[in-house]
Amino acid sequence: MLRVAITGAVGRMGKTLIETVQASPQMVLTAAVDRPDSSLIGADVGEVVGLDKIGIQIVGDLTQVLDSFDVLIDFTHPTVTLKNIEICCKANKAMVIGTTGFSSAERGQLEAACHNIPIVFAANFSVGVNLCFKLVETAARVLGNDVDIEIIEAHHRDKVDAPSGTALRMGEVVADALGRDLAKVAVYGREGQTGARTREAIGFATIRAGDIVGEHTVLFAADGERIEITHKASSRMTFAKGATRSARWVVGKPAGLYDMQDVLGLK
Repeated sequence: MLRVAITGAVGRMGKTLIETVQASPQMVLTAAVDRPDSSLIGADVGEVVGLDKIGIQIVGDLTQVLDSFDVLIDFTHPTVTLKNIEICCKANKAMVIGTTGFSSAERGQLEAACHNIPIVFAANFSVGVNLCFKLVETAARVLGNDVDIEIIEAHHRDKVDAPSGTALRMGEVVADALGRDLAKVAVYGREGQTGARTREAIGFATIRAGDIVGEHTVLFAADGERIEITHKASSRMTFAKGATRSARWVVGKPAGLYDMQDVLGLK
């Protein structure tokens, strides 16, 4: 039985991950971590997330439970995740990371850690989104420089980073397929007299409203026709299922940085 620890346990995604792990016959929740200043430290995590009491108390320090898990699932904040990476590297624990909003320097720290432990890191753990990555890559290669490309994403009002990690990953996929440098061609929002768009530009538009779980569209627009590749998530459960699938896959793998394309065999 795979032993799983979840950090950010009382957040929206943390609760969904706990429900998913508890429903799986192949894994068991053995540790739950949240902020050290949380008023729920010491509470039974099952009761906190609306399940029956499961005998796992929420702790505020990952080092308190290092002997009790095989893999840590982390959907928190870059600063928290980087600290957890350091701890897991020393303890030789596998990780699944769904945190978004890393700076380029923070991403470098994450990539350096994979020399010590196996990590699955993905902007989005939805199986459908990762299939869309492949479709977007194919469309970009086929349509080439004959279309304008725009990426539109929408999330709930509480999401703190923009564009979403998934939207940025879609931009990276498109840019790589077309031999472009995303840092040079990305356009993040438009206002005023912007002038005509260049063909090389990859535009991003961001919506934050209500309780939208996550919607992403890559628009390929030519004269006379357009192609839209869209994914809409209606429940966080789709991300949790992908994350737990990744947790089962990564334990026992050689040290390295993997993503959902690896987990799904799409590479």
